Amino acid sequence: MKIIFWLSIFLIFWANIGYPASMIFLDKIIKKTNEKLTDYEPTVTVMVVAHNEEGVIADKLMNLLQLDYPKDKFNILVTSDNSTDRTNEIVNEFVLKYQQIYLYQVEKRQGKTNAQNEASKLVKSEILVMTDANAMLKHDAINELVSSFTNNVAYVTGKLDYINQNESLTSKSESTYWDLDTRIRDIESRFQTITAGNGAIYAVRTEDYVDFDPIMSHDSAMPLYFNLLGKRAVANHKAIAYEKAGENDGDEFKRKIRMARITLHFILPSIKILNVFKYKWFTYFYLGHRTVRYLLWFNHIILFIASVVLMSENSHYWLPCVGQLIIYLIASMKYLFSIDIKIINFIAYYCMTVTAQLIGVLKTILGRNKPFWEKAESTR
Repeated sequence: MKIIFWLSIFLIFWANIGYPASMIFLDKIIKKTNEKLTDYEPTVTVMVVAHNEEGVIADKLMNLLQLDYPKDKFNILVTSDNSTDRTNEIVNEFVLKYQQIYLYQVEKRQGKTNAQNEASKLVKSEILVMTDANAMLKHDAINELVSSFTNNVAYVTGKLDYINQNESLTSKSESTYWDLDTRIRDIESRFQTITAGNGAIYAVRTEDYVDFDPIMSHDSAMPLYFNLLGKRAVANHKAIAYEKAGENDGDEFKRKIRMARITLHFILPSIKILNVFKYKWFTYFYLGHRTVRYLLWFNHIILFIASVVLMSENSHYWLPCVGQLIIYLIASMKYLFSIDIKIINFIAYYCMTVTAQLIGVLKTILGRNKPFWEKAESTR
């Protein structure tokens, strides 16, 4: 039991502190850069999947029309996932005005990934860019994405910047987490390859696109898929999308539960990942950035149980047991009394993330996961 106790502590430590610290250390001692192309201007299709996005779709289309990329080399494909509001009507108004805009309507709503699978069959361009309806792209975002498609690169993710990071305690916490994760992905990309992308802005070679299970999300599934094929997935954080983070705990919690629906599958989706001789840095990156993180919910449960059991053998073990209870109490106080203290915000956000993982896992076990979700209104 003592081995289990200390192992769970180590894995929790490694997920939160050990792995990020190791990546920053590697970056300090070994300087690497990503190669970029300067004169590469392939044809591009920008796909926007939308379900009932009447509030933002017009702004999104105007944003895309104002991008710097040559107008004769890119078009816009709005994929409406069985929208029942004015989304289709608004898009059709743009279709009549702009020849480069197209609308594809999914008859039966089965979520973002299914909509992408269906609409991708219509794409003839060399590069397929995916972006969310509520994510506004920087003027040179497409130029930056395509510049990263050097030899053997199949997937490029951009950077998501939150425009409301100081608006609420929730958005502050999400932005703080995202800043660290973005830095880690940048280091992974420069060393070899990333383990996950960002659903708000990413691109693939059209010839490399394959259909994925609708329950999966591209930001988790695509980098893994391409890495196992021996190709690279990289990050170009000069390709920027701007979006609002969830401003209330309810929206952010629901979003994290949705994201956690893939937790069980991606703990170790393929035994091949362990072949460090073939996949090199990717093995280390995946185990450190994905596997141990997806096991946080499990290790916290095991740590608590082990602490309780070991208390009967040695009274010293009451400390980690009570310590965990205090952490959960602090997290509850933040939400009950809206306390704005940095360390408390961090603890509360962390507890919310782990709890969302657990709920996502339980929903998977009970067969209650769905491939689609309702948008968080505070992110619009």
